[in-house]
Amino acid sequence: MSSALVPALAVFALLGVVLAVVDVRTRRLPDAILMPGGAAAVLSLCAAAIGVGEPWRLLGVAGGAIGAFVTCLALHLARPASFGGGDVKLAGLCGAFLGWCGPEAVASGIAAGVVVGGVAAAGAVLAGARGATIAFGPFLVLGTWWRLLTGPW
Repeated sequence: MSSALVPALAVFALLGVVLAVVDVRTRRLPDAILMPGGAAAVLSLCAAAIGVGEPWRLLGVAGGAIGAFVTCLALHLARPASFGGGDVKLAGLCGAFLGWCGPEAVASGIAAGVVVGGVAAAGAVLAGARGATIAFGPFLVLGTWWRLLTGPW
């Protein structure tokens, strides 16, 4: 990993923590935090691509963002009460960072978040909390960080 990528990852880490806390507390991912924070994170990621002399990574960043967004939009359209619009936008941001590593990272990182979130939801149902809701944003961030920390750069 290049040192030029560290600021982008720091912005994403800070934003991820803030959004996870807000989502757990309110079950919402507010645009007032997600949109400007996401823009700053993606711009820093773009600056890192240029800084390391690999502008081709911008295609991966864009492709990852679009792929994750569209995939999660399908989940939202299928189950709007279970997978909110904020989760879709957050998935696009996560996909941008995963796209730095490649399409496999996008697929595995988003899938990991969906699977872990599904396991948590199943656990809540099994524990007798049928009407309970879970915050899905933290699981998307967790799946993204899992893939970023375990995969090749």
